[in-house]
Amino acid sequence: MRDAFLGEFHEDFDFATDAPPEEVIKIVRKWADGMWLVGVKFGTVGVVKNDIKVEITTLRREVYPEPDRHPKVSFSTDIMTDLSRRDFTINAMALELPQGELIDPFGGKDDLRKKLLRTPVTPSQSFLDDPLRMLRAVRFVATLEMHVAPEVKEAMMTYRSQLSIVSRERIRDEFSKILMGNKLTSALQLMVDTGLMEEIAPELLALKMALDPEYHHKDVLEHTFQVVGRVEADLTLRLAALLHDIGKPRCKRIVEDKITFYGHDVVSAHMAERRLKQLKYRGKEVEEVVKLVRMHMRAYTYRQGWTDKAIRKFVRDAGELLPKLLALIKADCTSKDPKRTKEALALLEELENRIKELEAKEESAKIRPPLNGYEVMEFLNISPGPLVGEALNALLEAKLDGIIATKEEAYEFLRKWTSERSEFDAEGPRE
Repeated sequence: MRDAFLGEFHEDFDFATDAPPEEVIKIVRKWADGMWLVGVKFGTVGVVKNDIKVEITTLRREVYPEPDRHPKVSFSTDIMTDLSRRDFTINAMALELPQGELIDPFGGKDDLRKKLLRTPVTPSQSFLDDPLRMLRAVRFVATLEMHVAPEVKEAMMTYRSQLSIVSRERIRDEFSKILMGNKLTSALQLMVDTGLMEEIAPELLALKMALDPEYHHKDVLEHTFQVVGRVEADLTLRLAALLHDIGKPRCKRIVEDKITFYGHDVVSAHMAERRLKQLKYRGKEVEEVVKLVRMHMRAYTYRQGWTDKAIRKFVRDAGELLPKLLALIKADCTSKDPKRTKEALALLEELENRIKELEAKEESAKIRPPLNGYEVMEFLNISPGPLVGEALNALLEAKLDGIIATKEEAYEFLRKWTSERSEFDAEGPRE
């Protein structure tokens, strides 16, 4: 009903009934084109008819018996009871069929119009039934631009520790939905104000540094929220934007009356990896976010004057993440001094243009060593192992430097390369 009032129609439909799941299965078995029963223990029968997905759920009530992480479900025969156990009033509405009469006992339609987030029962009861609802409230702030009622915010502050009984996977999924919202600054600030951020990513709270007029230092947490809001709605990119500076507090130093954070990119990458793994993010997501965080400061040395080789190496190291890395770096260009921001963006634009020019000339992203791994092993008379990778890297660097171009030159390069390494003192390359 909420999406219908918002004008967001889709092909998924949710129905509620007082019939128990086994009875629902009997009724729809012959009618449906397909059925899935993954959620049947929670009272939900999934049905497909003419490519339209339908979920039929028995009227129910569910709670989290502490400290269990899995909801205990009991069924009901009363629609009012079922609606009262919904998370928020905007989701506690139903349309009675076939009459088409709106059932809205808690004023959800009016709350939706006001963009006000309230709970059907007391917030404490609602959040104790399912603590994840506190994060869902933040998600609705981020995606629907809602604002939480004072009593809801107070309950979030009181019961935030209850998130500990919710699985990391559910928290991860809800947090990811938050990060994909359009009103992120308000949502993330709500997490800080209520203490939820301390339960999800406590490292971020250390970024709340007081403005220091003596050292002209800005609030890193405020800056972080700005960066997150400036990148597109891509999960990997927004996670990287959120975590790109979390190592700054550990790297804070005062040098010649200036605050510095040397090495914070490396520290932030390590901390980001640990936090994302604790939140059960998938391996590829973790790997990509860590790489973006680790490399987000590289382009700032471009002002010192990069050679074509340095640009090629930057492109090669970034790999397929280059567009996201450049987007992160661009979003990170924030300053209270408009002139400094303008200069930083101009340098970044120059770097992007040089990358395009080099790619057009040399297709730098496709550069490969003249020899493959098998040819290296045969020539050096070695087995698969780290030395093969080192040899290939040395060949690639030599090609990027313009030292070699052909296989003959590559073999000659390898001959000289092995003569300088102790691993080959006893036995030289195969002739």
